Amino acid sequence: MEPITLTASRGRIALRMTCVAMGRDLSVSLAGGDREHIGAVALGLPRPKGDGATTSVLAVLGHREDDLARSLATRLASRLGVAVSVACGIHVDGISREELADVLELSGDLADRLASQVEG
Repeated sequence: MEPITLTASRGRIALRMTCVAMGRDLSVSLAGGDREHIGAVALGLPRPKGDGATTSVLAVLGHREDDLARSLATRLASRLGVAVSVACGIHVDGISREELADVLELSGDLADRLASQVEG
């Protein structure tokens, strides 16, 4: 599988999701905003019998991407049945609650688009 890069934006929010295959497994990054970085990394492992995924997270002190990384890794590993690592780093200066909701919505949309392409 060739690397996949997907983008989504709304207002000041611009996100880029990149996926690289590592054998059957996937390494995914989600970056965007004013200063891209690594704020959190999650590893989702599918459970036997298609019963969701177990996910572990490492977060950089002071960053808040841990819930997003966990959510995306769990979502992708559960749907695709492979191990999925997700590194997230999004910073938008003075982000509003509405813009934060946009980040969550857009990142979920990107994950679904990615899964569809991988399944494809």
